[in-house]
Amino acid sequence: MEMRGALARLRRATGLPVAFGGLVEPGRRRMRISELNGAATPALRGLAVTSGNGLGGKAVALARPCAVTDYSLSRQISHEYDTAVAAEGLRSVLAIPVVVRRGVRGVLYGALRTAQPLGDRTLNAAVDVARDIEQTLAVEDEARGLLAAARPEPRTGAAAGSGAGSGAGWEQVREAHAALRALAPRIADPLLRAELLQACGLLTRGTPPPAVALAPRELDVLACVAAGATNAAAAERLGLRPETVKGYLGSAMRKLGAHTRGEAVVAARRAGLLP
Repeated sequence: MEMRGALARLRRATGLPVAFGGLVEPGRRRMRISELNGAATPALRGLAVTSGNGLGGKAVALARPCAVTDYSLSRQISHEYDTAVAAEGLRSVLAIPVVVRRGVRGVLYGALRTAQPLGDRTLNAAVDVARDIEQTLAVEDEARGLLAAARPEPRTGAAAGSGAGSGAGWEQVREAHAALRALAPRIADPLLRAELLQACGLLTRGTPPPAVALAPRELDVLACVAAGATNAAAAERLGLRPETVKGYLGSAMRKLGAHTRGEAVVAARRAGLLP
């Protein structure tokens, strides 16, 4: 999760002067505050917040946004973390859980140094930031699942020859290749994005080096077409307009010397661009 960027967006969206947050530790019922934005002290950095304790712990336990008007005096939360909160001088605080597939993955906080109600507009703006992170995490989870499921054995020797690119097994490989290429541009994590593209290369390994250079989006479109997608379906998968997909496909066909979609896919496979 790009927590640092999310906190900057939260401050811009809500106008709150202080934002901080962190991830729930895998396999444990607690989250650790790892990033601060607008803080005057390091008092909150590294603080481990147990599920159910304090405002953030309450947000983790309930999997819903929570807010208090005056943290130290609130009767709605427990007060294990009052010392750190007081050291930063925070009064009004909101905590927004980041929930993916019903599991809390992190918490975003926003705060004021004065005791005043945080209205619905502020809360809704903070929730919108959390939703953006949830979508990013869901895409990255999907990518990791595809990555784990779509690593074929490299094609060598006779396996790289006739018959290696046909059959139901290879149709699944081609579908995985198209899905990975479609997901890659949506991945915020540069390391995961690079790993996805490397996996795409593994799916075509065993063929000669490509004789034709296609732009990444041209290859993305061809991968979708190879998996049986129409232009409209490819556009939806790639987040493009149908006419944009048509343009990329036409450009790829010209480079490959193909006159039809099917010819383009065959030529791309022969060139080692597709599995």
